[in-house]
Amino acid sequence: MSRVIHFEVPVDDPERAQKFYTDVFGWKISKMPGPMDYWLVTSGPDSQPGINGALTRRSQLNPGTVNTIGVESLEKAIEAVTTAGGKTLMDKQPIPGVGWFAYCADPEGNNFGVIQMDANAK
Repeated sequence: MSRVIHFEVPVDDPERAQKFYTDVFGWKISKMPGPMDYWLVTSGPDSQPGINGALTRRSQLNPGTVNTIGVESLEKAIEAVTTAGGKTLMDKQPIPGVGWFAYCADPEGNNFGVIQMDANAK
């Protein structure tokens, strides 16, 4: 069974959003190295229930909060999405040192991510 393992909150102003979520919820937020505006969120200690996520620039791929679901095989997950009436919004992309990722949509038009963890991804 696949589970939601990450969330993305789309924002227009990452610094403003960082201050808001830090002030309101005590989240720890730091910019991921590299050219992308991607701010990693630690929403609590690993010893408590919950997931961590990120703040990302708002776009057509993520107009609202996007949940990312961990899968064993990205190719099989994408095939299952399309077979069940969904669609792929962004093809398989590497996340160096993390794994492989794609954006999809369900038949209701809700966007979500799928990720295959693989530390050898380049």
